[in-house]
Amino acid sequence: MNDILAKKLKMLPTDPGVYVMLGSDGTVIYVGKAKNLKNRVSQYFHSSPKPEKVMAMVSNIADFYYIITKSEIDALSLENNLIKKYKPRYNILLKDDKTYPYIKVNLKQNYPFFSVSRKFRRDGARYFGPFMGGVNVKDTLAIITTAYAVRSCGVAIDKSKPQRPCLNYHLGKCTAPCAGYVSEEDYAKQVDGALEFLSGEDGAVEKILTDKMLKCSALEEFELAMSYRDKLKMLEKIKLKRLTALNKFVNADVIAATENGLYSAINVLFVRGGRMQGGKNFALSDAEDTNGRRLYSFMSQYYGEGQEIPDEILLSENADDVEALEDFFRETYRKSVKIYVPERGDKKKLTEMAKSNAEDYLEKEVDKIKHKDDMTTAACKKMQKELSLKNLPRRIECYDISHISGVDKVGSMVVFLDGESARTEYRRFKIKTVEGSNDFACLKEVLLRRLQKLGSEEEEKFPKPDLIVIDGGKGQLSSVKEVFDELGVTDIDLISLAKREEEIFTTLSHEPVVLSRRDYVLRLLQRLRDEAHRFAITYHKRTHEKTNLKSELTGIEGIGEKRRKALMDKFGTVENLKRATKEELLETDGIREKQAEAIINYFKNKNAED
Repeated sequence: MNDILAKKLKMLPTDPGVYVMLGSDGTVIYVGKAKNLKNRVSQYFHSSPKPEKVMAMVSNIADFYYIITKSEIDALSLENNLIKKYKPRYNILLKDDKTYPYIKVNLKQNYPFFSVSRKFRRDGARYFGPFMGGVNVKDTLAIITTAYAVRSCGVAIDKSKPQRPCLNYHLGKCTAPCAGYVSEEDYAKQVDGALEFLSGEDGAVEKILTDKMLKCSALEEFELAMSYRDKLKMLEKIKLKRLTALNKFVNADVIAATENGLYSAINVLFVRGGRMQGGKNFALSDAEDTNGRRLYSFMSQYYGEGQEIPDEILLSENADDVEALEDFFRETYRKSVKIYVPERGDKKKLTEMAKSNAEDYLEKEVDKIKHKDDMTTAACKKMQKELSLKNLPRRIECYDISHISGVDKVGSMVVFLDGESARTEYRRFKIKTVEGSNDFACLKEVLLRRLQKLGSEEEEKFPKPDLIVIDGGKGQLSSVKEVFDELGVTDIDLISLAKREEEIFTTLSHEPVVLSRRDYVLRLLQRLRDEAHRFAITYHKRTHEKTNLKSELTGIEGIGEKRRKALMDKFGTVENLKRATKEELLETDGIREKQAEAIINYFKNKNAED
């Protein structure tokens, strides 16, 4: 421990707050919350035995700072925000690319409709789900519309302007409130029935579907009777998900954590309306010292990212700061949540199931996690050493240029964080100042525009990279180095990767660095280069297609600048416009009957000429 740390530790207050650990390069490597800052931060530097991951983090702490807060709840909220902002390498960072659907119902509307939503939002609507593990959201929605005839479309309803009913009305799947065929009171009863079913009540909907099936059979409407029979089979499948010993009103998440010294995992099971909906697994790379701390860190981030907050959270073991989390949910989301470890009964069995799932997942995923680490964070560390970089390349930006003979020139910027693509950080550039097909000049323009954002108000959107990679050889590297020198940029590493021999050029030597084709550093750089190339080509293709479309549209009588723009925004390519129907054309802003016919006739005549 250095002298700076020793002095700061002595001066730590006993107040609640958030502490931020910094690496030797000033980057944030860990953010934590504490009831007592002095006690919590000092624990890291005690000589007591610690897990290997914690030891690794502590060895990388060069400095720290802290922020005192009024309460634990304030500290929890601040901790969450700072983790989202800095993405510290030793914090739990949730990376789950699976999104499961919900059924959404906005009960504030006079005639609520039932729709499928991939995102849970705290917007006042009721959400049912998530649907996973063999229970299909479309099947469930089909049962609701068949049994209760509630609407599944979001058409605005104006009682003074009734509309023609759609096909769903004629199929008996909607009572057509848009046409004024049902009162608000009667429709509300339909909605109540559907909500009861979604909340776990199966009996009523089963009777409705059975009665309809028998009625159709008696009338010899066998095809319709078979459709009701299929819905009953779907319903039976849903009923099998019922945990018979649980109350139908139980809405709970069941969470268990496990670790093996190096890696850890968390399993979340979802119980909604007394039914098991399925579960998620998370492989974690963190520096938490206990599962209790790990469970707290997971919950604070997981539910802070817009996940549905259940009535209960059942844990496999005690988590740290449960009371603070309950207060946080109550004050932030106006939701009372009971978080506890069940001691007996079926809820205890659920936590044991979650624990078994977490252990099984971790065992199977260890090799994948190790390989992923080799390809990502380990490759970044190795890259710094092998290429003699000043910085650990946690944020890497890679640039490429795409055009056809100097036409529609575009640049791409892709970003990798800790060796993994961060698609939300990608940026595109239209080349504005370069004439002809001069790739060097294009690169200079793109990098000049990008680096000028450093130290500006836009830096939050464009954080400073540790390393910039250029797709190309010595020439491309030299042209970008000129931009670095012009702007006085000295704290960002710069390299290029040449395609043919996969040679790496740096600013430190005239000779290239040649790595083994199997080297994880080279593979990471290849992934970066290929992704930048793909992104540039995709953007160029889109731009070029719009240029072609604009060119085509100038030849059509009655299509001015505004109409051209509207058509380009809607259809994007010439081919899409060719295939467009008259009805689709009329849906475009500014396009009337006359213009739609002119467009159709233009392409008809052109095809005839061809």
